[in-house]
Amino acid sequence: MIDQEFAKHFADEWVSAWNSHDMDAIMAHYDDNFEFTSPLISRVVGEPSGRLKGKEAVRAYWSKALSLIPDLHFELLTIFVGVNSIVLHYENQAGRLSAEAFEFGPDMKVIRSFANYANPPSI
Repeated sequence: MIDQEFAKHFADEWVSAWNSHDMDAIMAHYDDNFEFTSPLISRVVGEPSGRLKGKEAVRAYWSKALSLIPDLHFELLTIFVGVNSIVLHYENQAGRLSAEAFEFGPDMKVIRSFANYANPPSI
């Protein structure tokens, strides 16, 4: 079960990794076979399902997305804690609100995550 301390630590590390644009630090939070779902996937890499599986596929997607948004920056607003999951509510550099749900495996690496946007950017 996830506790508030773990959730806060994860959130701080996750936001810091994204804000530094350090792809190795970002990817360190994820299981090798994790799945990522986002409505932006189809826009950025042309995958119509909006879902990618595996670190390499997601790394390529996120690397491309970061090249398209070089000023990307997140401000954490709220952390929600579940049994084996966390939801981070944050705002980006353009003032767009997002919430991302993370499901954790037994080793406390992310096995699935789902990005949701109040007003999706048009990458």
